[in-house]
This record gives sequence, structure tokens and C-alpha cells, in this order.
Amino acid sequence: MSIVPVEKLFTIFSETADILAEELSCTYLEALAETGENMFHGDILQDELSELSIKRIKKIYNELKLADYSREEIRKAFQLAILKGMQQNIQPNHQMTPDSIGMFIGYLVSKFIDQTSYRLLDPAVGTGNLLSAVLNHQTDKNVQSLGSEIDEVLLKLAYVNANLQMHEVEFFNQDSLEPLFIDPVDAVICDLPIGYYPNDLRASDYEIHAESGHTYAHHLFIEQSAKHTKQGGYLFFLIPNGLFESEQAKHLHEFIKNHLYIQGVIQLPLSMFKNKQAAKSILILQKQSDQVKPPKQALLVDLPKLSDGQAMSRILKQIDGWVAENKK
Repeated sequence: MSIVPVEKLFTIFSETADILAEELSCTYLEALAETGENMFHGDILQDELSELSIKRIKKIYNELKLADYSREEIRKAFQLAILKGMQQNIQPNHQMTPDSIGMFIGYLVSKFIDQTSYRLLDPAVGTGNLLSAVLNHQTDKNVQSLGSEIDEVLLKLAYVNANLQMHEVEFFNQDSLEPLFIDPVDAVICDLPIGYYPNDLRASDYEIHAESGHTYAHHLFIEQSAKHTKQGGYLFFLIPNGLFESEQAKHLHEFIKNHLYIQGVIQLPLSMFKNKQAAKSILILQKQSDQVKPPKQALLVDLPKLSDGQAMSRILKQIDGWVAENKK
């Protein structure tokens, strides 16, 4: 895919968001959501803009025909604009899942899930970048997707992101570790939010909760996701490499042993991360059911650099072979 359409669309997002941020006295990310909404509706929806700003924005919008762009071009351009906004106003919980990881999880979801029609949940949807990267990979599937996010600005960006790419997603603005009123799903994807969960009373409702002090939120997200997954359904988590080595790992081990099968662990190349402590893997789980047997052997893969085409090709063949063997 040519980078030119992505750059052109990014410039349109970015320039109009800059104008709106100044006029509306809001952050760049809030303005980005506003301009995305305008583009989706084909109109300027903000009443309080000056004549001059309306003229400037209209001139930029007139260069745009969304129908000329693919979903992936829209996703990548919107992602670049979000990254620009996050650099201006960095918050530690506003980390976006890297592009290459999102696309690789999309590939895994398409390999493991046979149904042509299924329900997919991202309980920490953020700006929707991981969810839309995965959805863009399911070209021949009918996916009913859901996303939950506590941060209003991130959720608005996710909503606009989905609209611009013409994905139907049901969004919930809430703490995903509070009760989720949704029907069970066939699959979960989640870039697990890392850290302690401050609500000890709520955490005590979970099997995984710590005996004293705060419980790890990323542990609770695994239990909450499993609770909302159908029997035999799959869960794909982006996890810290030390997930099973922490002082609270005992409860997590127990929970997985009682409710889930580990299908695979794919370690991402260390070169993708700032340091060894920040390194992550993809954990693939399946919810236990009478119809499902655990794999003879879990899929264990050390992913090479994604730029190494030959090594990646060998790994993808290995994954394809493992999936074919274990789905017999």
C-alpha cells in the first residue's frame, strides 16, 4: 500500500484538529474526535466556530473523499494523528498497541476462529486501534464487536475511528472491571492495562484477588474476559513477559488451570521494546468446555524481527501447521 494516501489523510486530520483545538479551547485529541465526527457526517457540527475557521476547515474537507481510502489507510492515518496528540499530552495509560502487533493478533484471530459469524470483545478498547486492526483482518467474516473503555476521550476517538472505517461496534463507557452487561462473546482481544486496581472491594468479587493490598488489574482483566467468553471461546492477550512470575501469579495460575487451556505463548521480539522489562508476549487461551480438549502441546514461538521476511515466513508456516494439527 502506498504511504501517500495515509500521509495525505493524516495531514487533513491533523490540520483541521489544530484549527478546532484553538477555536474550541480543547485538547488536540478532543479536537481530533470532533473533526473525525465532521468527516463522517460530511458537515461541520460545531456551532461556535468563527466564519474564518469554518472557511479554512471547509477548504481542507473539500480535498477529502473518504470513499477513496481503504479501511487500513483510514486506520493508519487516524492512528498517526492520535500519536501526535499523545506526544503533546502524554499519559501513561494512553499507550497505543503498535501497528505490527495489532495486525499479527488479527492474523491469529483469523487462524483460530473458524466461525464465519462471531462476537468479539475488547474490554480495554482505548482508541480502538487494536480492535480495528483485528477487524480489518477478518475480511470474509461477519463480526459483531464490542468495546469497553473508562476514558471518555479515548472512547470518543474509538467511536469515530470505527465510524470512519464503517465498522459496527457497540461501545460502553465504563470501568470494565465493574459488572459488564453483555451477552457472552466467542473471542476476546485485549492489550492488558498493567498496574494495580485501586478498588479493593470490587476486586474481592474476583477469584484472582490478592489476599492483602491491591490486586493487579491485568490479572482481573483476564478473569473478567474469561467470564464473558462462551465455553470453547478464545482469548488473545498482550501480556508483560513477567506475568507468571509476580508475587500474585499463584492465583492466576490456579484460575487458568481451573477455567482455561493455554493454547500458545508467542514472545514478541525484544527489539520492539525500549528495554527487557517492557517486553511483551501474546498469550492465547481457550475457555474450557466438554467439547474441547487441551492441545497436545502448547504453541510456543519466539517471533523474529517482523522485518525479517524469511524468518517470519517460516514462523507463519509453523503456526499454520500447529493450528491445522490441533484443530483435527
